[in-house]
Order: sequence, then C-alpha cells, then structure tokens
Amino acid sequence: MASRRLSLTFLLFLYLVISSHTLAFDDLHKRHKSKIKGPIKTLVVLVMENRSFDHVLGWLKSSRPDIDGLSGSESNRVSASDPNSDEVFVSDDAVFIDSDPGHSFQAIREQIFGSNDSFADPAPMNGFVQQAKGMSETMSKTVMSGFKPSLLPVYTGLANEFAVFDRWFASVPASTQPNRFYVHSATSHGAMSNVRKDLVHGFPQRTIFDSLDDNGLSFGIYYQNIPATLFFRSLRKLKHLLKFHSYELKFKLHAKLGKLPNYAVVEQRYFDVELFPANDDHPSHDMARGQRFVKEVYEILRSSPQWKEMALLITYDEHGGFYDHVPTPVRGVPNPDGIIGSDPYYFKFDRLGIRVPTFLISPWIDKGTVIHEPDGPRPDSQFEHSSIPATVKKLFNLNSNFLTRRDAWAGSFENYFYLRDTPRDDCPETLPDVTTSLRPWGPKEDASLSEFQVEMIQLASQLNGDHVLNAYPYIGRSMTVGEANRYAEDAVRRFLEAGRAALRAGANESAIVTMKPSLTSRVPAGDNGLYQKDY
Repeated sequence: MASRRLSLTFLLFLYLVISSHTLAFDDLHKRHKSKIKGPIKTLVVLVMENRSFDHVLGWLKSSRPDIDGLSGSESNRVSASDPNSDEVFVSDDAVFIDSDPGHSFQAIREQIFGSNDSFADPAPMNGFVQQAKGMSETMSKTVMSGFKPSLLPVYTGLANEFAVFDRWFASVPASTQPNRFYVHSATSHGAMSNVRKDLVHGFPQRTIFDSLDDNGLSFGIYYQNIPATLFFRSLRKLKHLLKFHSYELKFKLHAKLGKLPNYAVVEQRYFDVELFPANDDHPSHDMARGQRFVKEVYEILRSSPQWKEMALLITYDEHGGFYDHVPTPVRGVPNPDGIIGSDPYYFKFDRLGIRVPTFLISPWIDKGTVIHEPDGPRPDSQFEHSSIPATVKKLFNLNSNFLTRRDAWAGSFENYFYLRDTPRDDCPETLPDVTTSLRPWGPKEDASLSEFQVEMIQLASQLNGDHVLNAYPYIGRSMTVGEANRYAEDAVRRFLEAGRAALRAGANESAIVTMKPSLTSRVPAGDNGLYQKDY
C-alpha cells in the first residue's frame, strides 16, 4: 500500500523497512493526561554551543556584583605544576573566536585539574592555559578572554530583566553530544563522544519526551538544518515524526496561534552558509548571529497569547574549552544508570562538567534574579542539564518515574515560578538590537567541518541509509560546510517524508523507518574508499 502512495522518483531513492514493534501498553489504552497545577503550561528549551559562563557572562559582575563572575584577578599559569611559570590573566577583549579550543574528555580533565590526577577537591581549575598552549601559542590568551557586556546586549538585557543561574554546570566533562543527551534523558548512555552502534541504531535510553507522551502531554522540536534530538531512537518512531517542525515555517506561527506544545525544543542552524549563517555560537561562528537568534525567539514568545503561562530556558551544552573560575563539582554526583565509559578512561560519570551560561525567562520571574545553588533534593545536588527533565517532571506533575538517578539528584527550578502571585506585566516586548557583526568576514562554505558537525553528518547518514556504506564512520570528513549543509537538509527531508508516507499507508505508529542508500547518486572520492554526494 505504501508503494502506491510514493512517487516513482521517491522509490528510486528510498527503501522502507518498517521495523515491527508491539505497541506499548500505554498505546493500547487511553492514557491519563497529567493535570498541570502550576502557572507554567509551556517550557521552551534552547541549548546553544560551546561557551563557558565566565567567557560569556563573567564580566557582568562589574555592574552586577550579585553574579559570581570575574574580578580581573583570575589567572592560570603556563605550567599548572610550576608556581614560577608565567601567568595569563582573564581579559574582556573577546570579540570573534576563529579557533576551536580543546573540549575532549582528556582536554577538559587537564583544564580542570592541571594534570591527569582528577581527585583534587575542590577542583583547582588551573589547567586551561597549559592545555591551550599545547594546541597553539595564541590559544592560551583566547581561552582566558571574555566578552564585554555591551557586545552581547541581548544576554545583558535578559540577565537584567529575568534570571541568571551562576551555578549551572554541564552534565559531563566531555564534548557536545553527551551533554545534549543529558538535557532530555539525564544520561548519555555511557557515551563520552561518538558511539557508532548507538549513532546507527539511535541512543536507546528513555527520554523526557517519552514521559510526556506517556502522560498525555505534548512536545515539539523546531529545527533548522538538522534536529540533533534525532540521535534518540524513540524519537524516530513514526508517531513522533509529526512533532518535528521547520523553525522558519512553524515556530512563529504556532506561537502566534497559541499552539506551542507543553515542551518545545528549539534547535539552531549548525552549518555556516552564506544564505543562512550559523546561529549556534559554536566557534568560529559569529556570536552576533546567536544574539539575533535569541532575540528573535524571545520576541516571538513574548508576543504569543501563551506568554503568561510560559517559560524559556537558555543554556549551553558545554564550555567549549573556555576558562571558568568556579570549581567543577567532583563529589556526590551519581552515576545515572550504572554504565561506565569505554577505555582508556573508564569514566564513572561521577563528576560534572564546567559551568555554562544559563537563563530562566518568564513573566513569573522577578527582574534581576540570580539563582545560585539549589535547595535540594540532596545537600550536594547541583543545577546541571539533568535539571531540565527533573523540573519537567515536577512542573507538569508527571506520573512517570525519574529517568535516571541523575535527574532524581539534580536541582530543579520549578519553585521559582511560585514566588509571585501574578505574572509581571512589565516584561520588555523587544530586546536590544544587534546591528553589527562580531566576525570580520562572512561564512566560509568551503571550510572543513568541526567535530560536532561531523557528528551531525553521521546522524544524517543514518537517517538516509548511507551508514551502510564503507564511508561510514568517516563520512563528512571530506565534506565542506556547504556540502554538509545540503546533505543534512536532504537527509532530514527524505527521512521525514518517508515516515509520513508510511503513516499514510497505515504503518504501525511505533515502527521506525530505515532507509537504504541510493548508490547511483554517489561517486568514489579518490582512493580512500570514501564517497561523496554528487549534488
């Protein structure tokens, strides 16, 4: 039946294998819809890329002494073990970061502890310069730099109008994807970087999306290039594919109509191309673009009829290698699910990553609020990315269990919506304009990909079936940014179209579409066995 509905052109490129799954018990019976008792009915989450708190917000302390930021006396020595080596002090001269500082597990360990010894408590935070200098001579000054508040006017405005967390940490001392997994599932399922098996089949852990669905509440993902949330296997099920929306086409419309779901995830443009420059703040992207994007998201939400029952949380996945002076918590952090990281580190997931900028925005939040450490649920609990699913569970009165031991431990922030009797009526309708670029040139479409972008192409190759080729997992390493952007957008389009076609054909809603590659659209790329798309 499905083949009759697909065009001949579509058949040349797609082959659908619908995995048979038995419908879960909750899908066979009408589910009880959780009753939301508090003032917030919609939580919007936006996760930006690779910046530390001190790098972005540290210099706000000059006008906001209640924020734990920078005084100017903070420094690292060139050699963490040599007290007589040269010092590099923090500076407020960050404008555009062209290089990409180290943020692998081993690089972060050196940044936090100054060596491979990770037992110091409190963590000394003394190895940033040493680690950066090992990458290049100029990198050490880069990682110690921060932005003047005037260069990031949108964030300065949000900090003054709403709430800033100055004790929110990345969930794991590792790179982007493991931390993004914690945002929605309170675990990375043992991943400290890419895990090929899980990339191909999808990460299997339960997510907050599953809990919302089980409780009859809604969610939606508003994406631009490619939704990173498709790393989760459960979100690839046919029943969830209609919850993926084009940000450009649907986000403003849904907000205007008052139809944003209970839990809305907004994703950025991860590839920097001339027509649509990246706006995720990942080096070497222009942070002015990120400021305009955050301004746009806020102003869309502010004009929505849902505004008075809404909250927006903005955070960063990880620190991106930039300095932060607040010691990373190394004690009392629970392993979420008993999984130990792979060799050679065998990380126990028992300490957090480095502090990142985080904002809480809502008419239920007083002006100029600073949120420090949480009040429980345990004496050693902290705010970290698992605080998001922990808060969603409590905020929306979910009957489901916590996802892991980590979100059961993490501090939650729902109580901050109960400090007022009524919502504010003085929230700004607009935020400051960002009129100038912080980058001296435009996008470079012929540039090679960052590690994060390669991961996104590996995800795209799974969606369109190319993961079965010999090129995987090296696919993307020979692509330019422009090629990768086209490849990713095409993969997402084909995957979602195939899923919708399967739904129209009456396929099991719990099934997952598996694509087969169209080898006729690829040509060998040299003698290295890789393939490239013939656009």
